[in-house]
Amino acid sequence: MPGSLPDDDSAKPGSYCNPVERETRPLAKAERQRLIASVVTRRRIGSQLELAEALAKAGCPVTQATVSRDIRELRLEKTSDALGRPRYVVPGRSRRDPRESLDAVLSQFGIRATVAQNIVVVHSELGSAPAIARALDRLEHPKIVGTLAGDDTCLVITAGPADAKKVARELAAAIG
Repeated sequence: MPGSLPDDDSAKPGSYCNPVERETRPLAKAERQRLIASVVTRRRIGSQLELAEALAKAGCPVTQATVSRDIRELRLEKTSDALGRPRYVVPGRSRRDPRESLDAVLSQFGIRATVAQNIVVVHSELGSAPAIARALDRLEHPKIVGTLAGDDTCLVITAGPADAKKVARELAAAIG
């Protein structure tokens, strides 16, 4: 029947059944390293395998040894994102101000902050409490003794009720 698909797996050249193949070509070292810097800046890349896969998708297949060497030469740093997942970053762009990190994670995932004696209970979206606790710990706030996180709740321990009220006000302001 005219216009029907072929019975076997072969398709005619130019047919919509043919998979589109991306052109792959080896890049010069400088080009490849610029591509790596671009990829790790735009996406969360947490491992050499993820980086190699991202480069292959961009048309630049590489070996693990090449990825390892490029990471070392570019001096990429392995840090954590707001949710605590590993990620490579380009040097100089890695260290975010702890207050900015806390404000970002609270505004995105925080729900409310409630005082209970010397403890502030921070309710958040499911799975985000560890990121909030980590951001608070990095802040090294003088009124915070420590934190404890579950899935959607972060306990912020202070020395006393007055400190808890001050911390809760700060956190509530960041939550919005």
